[in-house]
Amino acid sequence: MFQEIAAQIALSSSSLNLVTVLGVSSTAGILGWRWWKRKNSYKYLESLPSPPRHWLLGNIPQVLAAVKKKKFFQLLFDWSQQLGPMYVYWAGQPVVVLSQPKVIEDTIINGMRDGSLVRSKQLSKAWNDMGGPILLGQNGSEWQWRRKAWNPEFSSSSLSKYVDIISQACEQVIEKIQEAPPSKEVQVDPLFVELTMRVISSLVLGIPVDKKTVSPEGPPLDVAKVYEAMSILGYRFLRIVITGEQRWRKYLPTKNSQNYWAARRYLEEFLAPRVDLALQMREQNKPDLKQVSSLFQESMLVKIAAKEPNYNRESLIGEAIELLIAGTDTTAHSLSFTVAELSLNPRVFQQARAVVDQVWQSQGTINIESFKELSYISAIFKETLRLYSIASGSSSLEAQREVVIEGQVIPRGTKIFWSMLAAGRDPEIYSRPDEFLPERWLDKSKEISQLPMIDFGSGSHRCLGEHLSMLEATVMLALLLRYFDWELVNGRSSVEQLQQNLLIYPSDRMPVRFRLRK
Repeated sequence: MFQEIAAQIALSSSSLNLVTVLGVSSTAGILGWRWWKRKNSYKYLESLPSPPRHWLLGNIPQVLAAVKKKKFFQLLFDWSQQLGPMYVYWAGQPVVVLSQPKVIEDTIINGMRDGSLVRSKQLSKAWNDMGGPILLGQNGSEWQWRRKAWNPEFSSSSLSKYVDIISQACEQVIEKIQEAPPSKEVQVDPLFVELTMRVISSLVLGIPVDKKTVSPEGPPLDVAKVYEAMSILGYRFLRIVITGEQRWRKYLPTKNSQNYWAARRYLEEFLAPRVDLALQMREQNKPDLKQVSSLFQESMLVKIAAKEPNYNRESLIGEAIELLIAGTDTTAHSLSFTVAELSLNPRVFQQARAVVDQVWQSQGTINIESFKELSYISAIFKETLRLYSIASGSSSLEAQREVVIEGQVIPRGTKIFWSMLAAGRDPEIYSRPDEFLPERWLDKSKEISQLPMIDFGSGSHRCLGEHLSMLEATVMLALLLRYFDWELVNGRSSVEQLQQNLLIYPSDRMPVRFRLRK
């Protein structure tokens, strides 16, 4: 009996060993086959320059380290300087990085027009993870009806009626600066974050820019709490897109997951009352309910809900979160860098002030009629965007089929990324690229007038908020130049010590000392 048991045990052990060997062999075979297939699929990319990489992990260690230090965009810029205008790094799948403005522009326009390039699945999932299916997370027809609904609201003609709201928000910033003692430093980046968040919240949600004014449609805007929640979602977005973090990890009992769900809950509770009211107005076909303010009745939220039945509660909340994120940091950080560059470039500062004073003498204020006369101020903002492209490659495309870019075959499945920091300093496009020269955007000569301005994107997917950003920046800069002289507390280090989360921002929050003009 014991002999039979021993024999069965021996047989079972042999079988187990055989299964183990077969399992290991099968796994090794599958991994080997996948390695061969990947190497064969992406063989064309082996001819491109590439940073040194680990034999198994590729460039993932460098990318993870850069994200942790908040220096990812700097890493892309450094690689562009070392490797040239087109290179590839390997992070799970190959990522081709472009750094020439015209090549980036043509690639985006042509690729998205013919369908050979679309937003990568990973990028779309990351955007939709913000709060539901949103414009930036869609392709094809799902993107088209959303974009068609929002385009008119952000056109230059539609935004012109919001100049008074924008001016009011900018004047509140001036008042806060005036309240500070003359010797006290003022961190302008948080001031500009509050400015831009109040403006986008007023336009989209109908919340008054004056925090003392009560809004009957929902809770007041708490800038600090909303900004913190947005930052948490933005950091999660970056981890998904850049490091390939799986979305299911948000369900793990980790601190990052807890922060993510708390941020989602807070934003949804803040937005839901106004979204629900807008949908109620749509269902009852009553755009002029007596219990709501005229500001809310004229808000983009109410207009979009009324004219686009495809929008429901979830997608409107998600879209509102997207617009709050997109419409706050981008312009705010760009304004901070503009204030810095004006301080570091006295010639530009004095010329800009002369332009503003002349407009003030003729108009008595800053209004929609004066904007044509403030083209130099707009050029200053454009030059800042060239040097400090805030969203420096925070989006990517993916090849749906084999494509050719600048003579290089790009296989299906390859991600296409771009370094806007490197593109903005391309000496073949921008003469004296390291100098702050707003005049380059005003030169009427044929070569200069065609300078690519790709910081807002390209083609039909160009940034929805471009006109709003230029409007806010021009008004704010004109008022600052009218009322103050200023200097950077930390000098040039404020524009050199940069950090990157979802966007590039000044790590010192841009401290400035202001003096009232005599």
